[in-house]
Amino acid sequence: MNFVWAFVVGGLICVVGQLLMDYTGMTPARILVAYVVAGVVLSALGWYDPLAEFAGAGATVPLLGFGHLLAQGVVDAVEQQGLLGALTGGFTAAAGGVTASLTVGFLLSLVAKSRDQN
Repeated sequence: MNFVWAFVVGGLICVVGQLLMDYTGMTPARILVAYVVAGVVLSALGWYDPLAEFAGAGATVPLLGFGHLLAQGVVDAVEQQGLLGALTGGFTAAAGGVTASLTVGFLLSLVAKSRDQN
């Protein structure tokens, strides 16, 4: 049953994004930012963890999960370092994922050929 809920919740998140693109004229970049901010807001309200517990991977999609990761990184760093943690916590928490994505992107750019879209 966990797979079903993950599929349903993840699908609903994707449907909301598609509806925003189709009916509001929002650009994909703004929708991506909205999802990251939604992850931060859900984390701040304490709703992200119950949602992730209920839906598993369906709720921890990269954008909502990234927003939650940033928020939790800031909270943890502020508890340890004080106000300076508000500036460094998000970067520290997300450093591994960002480094991995940049490294893989760089390595694939060495292997793949780039060409015009047209």
